[in-house]
Amino acid sequence: MKENKYDDPIFFEKYSEMGRSKYGLQGAGEWPELKKLFPNFSGKAVLDLGCGFGWHCQYAVEQGAAQVTGVDLSEKMLERARSTTSPSICYQQCPMEDISFPPHSFDLVLSSLAIHYVQDFTALVEKVKNCLKPEGDFIFSMEHPVFTAYGSQDWHYGPSGEILHFPVDNYYYEGQRQAIFLGEPVTKYHRTITTYLNGLLAAGFQLRAVVEPQPPESMMELPGMKDEMRRPMMLLVAARKK
Repeated sequence: MKENKYDDPIFFEKYSEMGRSKYGLQGAGEWPELKKLFPNFSGKAVLDLGCGFGWHCQYAVEQGAAQVTGVDLSEKMLERARSTTSPSICYQQCPMEDISFPPHSFDLVLSSLAIHYVQDFTALVEKVKNCLKPEGDFIFSMEHPVFTAYGSQDWHYGPSGEILHFPVDNYYYEGQRQAIFLGEPVTKYHRTITTYLNGLLAAGFQLRAVVEPQPPESMMELPGMKDEMRRPMMLLVAARKK
């Protein structure tokens, strides 16, 4: 059965208190760079994979999208999305790996910080390609392979608790990693940048942009944010179906 921590009440409450959960897109450090990658939403059909609280779905509606569908594994996340975002958005409870939409259903498929939970990236890309219209866009953010490689996703600390460095090891050994997120063990999947980008190219996508977002200046005074300049945490990719 697909792991779903987000429907655990304690885990869900912790997640709800995160900045990006409480403040929406403005609380997400990568948002200023991610929104630059989006095409014009006007009149478009949009699919959000791993939509969570539906912030990106709501943004698409506000930008003029004609049809927006959000898919997420967690029913608790979708309950919150339905109560706080536009009633015109269609939300579906489903693992993103199991989506099944008619060919050429969407102009844009997006995904925010969810693809590193997917075991079979190649299969997902094929499903995205199938449901995209010709010249449709696939735009996603994910945890950077430098961040996922070692597995622990935590710094190495000195004897006084000071940060020494971020561990990167077993980079070319792809596969499952056990990490701690909000105090709970979670399963993620590590892949190299080569695997991600060549996987898109092999499926017939054209790369439009690859971005390693830095923390925005407006967040640099938040606790720990300056240390985020020491290693990449996220990778943004924009691709277009040929």
